[in-house]
Amino acid sequence: MNQSDRDKIIDLIKSEVVPAIGCTEPIAVALCVAKATETLGCEPHKIDVKLSANVLKNAMGVGIPGTGMIGLPIAIALGATIGKSIYQLEVLKDCTPEAVENGKRLIDEKRINISLKEDACEKLYIEVTCKIDNHNATAIIAGGHSTFVYIAKNKEVILNNDYKTSQTCDEETLSLTLKKVYDFATTSPLSEISFILETARLNKAAAEQSFEGEYGHSLGKVLRGRHENQILGNSVFSHILSYTSGACDARMAGAMIPVMSNSGSGNQGISATMPVVVFAEENNKSEEELTRALILSHLTVIYIKQSLGRLSALCGCVVAATGSSCGITWLMGGAYEQIAYAVQNMIANLTGMICDGAKPSCALKVATGVSTAVLSAIMAIEGKCVSSVEGIIDEDVDQSIRNLTRIGSQAMNETDRMVLEIMTNK
Repeated sequence: MNQSDRDKIIDLIKSEVVPAIGCTEPIAVALCVAKATETLGCEPHKIDVKLSANVLKNAMGVGIPGTGMIGLPIAIALGATIGKSIYQLEVLKDCTPEAVENGKRLIDEKRINISLKEDACEKLYIEVTCKIDNHNATAIIAGGHSTFVYIAKNKEVILNNDYKTSQTCDEETLSLTLKKVYDFATTSPLSEISFILETARLNKAAAEQSFEGEYGHSLGKVLRGRHENQILGNSVFSHILSYTSGACDARMAGAMIPVMSNSGSGNQGISATMPVVVFAEENNKSEEELTRALILSHLTVIYIKQSLGRLSALCGCVVAATGSSCGITWLMGGAYEQIAYAVQNMIANLTGMICDGAKPSCALKVATGVSTAVLSAIMAIEGKCVSSVEGIIDEDVDQSIRNLTRIGSQAMNETDRMVLEIMTNK
């Protein structure tokens, strides 16, 4: 692979694998509010927020870092009072108890209005208008969790981008295949890709913090208790489950700790990272091996998400765990053929797992995903692969990936609508 192509892929990874504090949907809303407030120039008297169905679904039941509260109102209030858009997906990292009390005041004064954007042009769409007296400012995020496509103050348009055009150009420039992902991960100079080790540091710290407290359903902590010895066994497998679900526990409960996200999702970043890290550490793999396995995992996730989209009815752990299965397979000594087998096995198993919003019980789906990742890797190393006469699997692994993403981005749209209807009418 030539230097130009490597540079483009490195830039892509660095843009998609970034730190985030809290669930990325409500945090993206807070980021949009912060930008609109900054554009207005003062704390707004009224905040109108319009969201696509997928953003609304993922922001309803998750903890907001540093607040002890759940859901969008407090995220919006803090975005307006202490949020700084320069922090991107760490927009609320300056949160204090005093800021939370001030945010509650905005909520009590009914200054926040949240509604569904019925005609949203994108599954990830956030529109915020902040008002005071006769002045107003609007900010719109679309396509990416920190991608601003429109900013205006009063009648002055400051930014107006066609995000679909720019996305299409990016995808054409970086046309990935699983083989290209594999070649990049296994042949790039180590000095160019060692930055990925930061994912291991951040996400492992989140897991270890979860073991010290009570976060969400405490799945990671429960798995590390007596059940680890009595049922699962004190093994690499049980440690992969506890560390991965533990980091998810902390994040979904609103722990004020950053995790490294992937393609706009912290849970995807965790699931692409922790199984690979635990397997590498407990099998005495070198730093270079860990680095290459993490790049393989994260870039596989990015590749699949390019055609699936950032938000869909398909649970993101399916994609992220597919990445970690590739990383584990490579650490077990697998070559490209075995890694392709692992992907085929994952697609044959987990396709169809629905996303019913971000919430503490996401840790259960993460555990399901990464347990299947280990199973798929073991099968692949043994030369076992689901065949093209079975279900949606194609002889060509890249076509199998496209089959998966077509189901998640197109066929499951009605599922998405039904899930939102159920969630909003309970």
